[in-house]
Amino acid sequence: MRLNYRILALALLITPVGAAAQQGPPKFDAYVRRVRETFTVPGLSVAIVKDGKVVLAKGYGVRRMGDPVPVDANTRFGIASNTKLFTATALALLVEEGKVAWDKPVIDYLPAFAMSDPYVTRELTIRDLLVHRSGLGLGAGDLLWWPPSTYNRKEIARRIRYIPLATSFRSAYAYDNVLYLVAGEVIEAVSGQTWEEFVRRRILDQVGMGDSDVRHSGAAEGGNLAGTHAEVNDTVRPVDPFASDNTNPAGGIMSGAADMAKWMIVQLDSGRVAGGSRLFSPATTTQLWREVTPTPIGNPPPAVARTLGHLRANMAGYALGLNVRDYRGRILLQHTGGLPGYLSKVAMIPELRLGVAVLTNQESGPAFESIVYHVLDHYLGAKAPDYPALFKQLGDENRKKLHAAEQQAAVSRDSTSGPSLPLSRYAGTYRDSWYGDVAIAVEGKGLAIRFTKTPALVGDLVHWQHDAFLARWRDRELRADAYATFSLTPDGGVDQLKMVPASEAVDFSFDFQDLLLKRIENSPGN
Repeated sequence: MRLNYRILALALLITPVGAAAQQGPPKFDAYVRRVRETFTVPGLSVAIVKDGKVVLAKGYGVRRMGDPVPVDANTRFGIASNTKLFTATALALLVEEGKVAWDKPVIDYLPAFAMSDPYVTRELTIRDLLVHRSGLGLGAGDLLWWPPSTYNRKEIARRIRYIPLATSFRSAYAYDNVLYLVAGEVIEAVSGQTWEEFVRRRILDQVGMGDSDVRHSGAAEGGNLAGTHAEVNDTVRPVDPFASDNTNPAGGIMSGAADMAKWMIVQLDSGRVAGGSRLFSPATTTQLWREVTPTPIGNPPPAVARTLGHLRANMAGYALGLNVRDYRGRILLQHTGGLPGYLSKVAMIPELRLGVAVLTNQESGPAFESIVYHVLDHYLGAKAPDYPALFKQLGDENRKKLHAAEQQAAVSRDSTSGPSLPLSRYAGTYRDSWYGDVAIAVEGKGLAIRFTKTPALVGDLVHWQHDAFLARWRDRELRADAYATFSLTPDGGVDQLKMVPASEAVDFSFDFQDLLLKRIENSPGN
């Protein structure tokens, strides 16, 4: 889901894992403390499993800044998109029961479901819901639910039919969340239980994950819960959690180290749960782990290519709720998750029956990467580089690039230009076919913008140049300012409004670029 960071998508000497390796990396607590201090992470939780046993399930730091209450092994964090494997597993249980088939069309189970292309509607299968190859663009449709909207889950699913496809069907990888929401609707239609009920009863209860929750809204409740923090205006501070349950099937689970350890053990043991019974069969493991959609492979930046070159994959793809790649000559299954104030990563090497999960209460991808790769290298017998220092270097370089790009945009701006029309002529209602209405109004001496279905998306339109304005959201925690450009008709009227994120740092779930906002003819000021 929401990711305010860049995950490095970047074999080799491997020594056998000996008995000493079962104890976990040496001086691990001190290492985690250094990671927390380097990346200003108030608290985090780590789970390590090996050969069907829990090596470590432990909390570090505090639940909230300024509060001494510590994180423990049961403290809940939002695991965000690491929920996707749970949704894929839920569908797999229905496949085993003969109620769903991976390669049957979605419309066999949800007859009213549609994509914007009739061919894709007819051909899109249950498997396609999970593997990011539908033709939708990156994060397409996320504005239907993020920030929290007044649409319900079924209305979001219905509106997918109006989202234009960015590529042809099954031709390219582009990460999405909305089709996992549809997967949740399939589970409900077939089982008669909501996604939340099904996952709670059929998975969490069976695995023994009694301290976990299945709802985003759990982040706004009390108990043994990690608070949410992020860097806002260069300072790490508490932020509001995401508390809408519309997209629970894509990222709603909240869990802690002890429960995530149980989950990884079940996954690595082909579905076997404590006591010897099975959650799912070995055949299902093959389905869940098999690569379906190839994913792009990036290169580490030249400045650190020598020390972090081993992070570059030779093969990479997306399976059912999991990324599949190689790492130091072994197959690595992994996924990350991001929500306001929470980031997480789960990584498993099946050949070694090794799993590690890191859950954090601050939006620092380098923090979880530093811990995960340190643990993997230990069990692979490889000498780990200084990950905290190297990831901090990369982060600092990326920050400088973003700052330079922002400065360049300001310098290239024609600050002497003014809008073509009086501000009142831009006011009115603009409608996008999949999102709905956006209202522009004169407020005081300027313009204001309101996404009518998204209460948090209210901002001021600050003139940028010509007929382009900067939408500066009043809720600064959004960190998602956008350029809004009006198109004029030959007679001087306003025809439409297009938007794009104002910075590469804006999270992809703010898919402003996918909107085509047409002026409603009878709106004021037209």
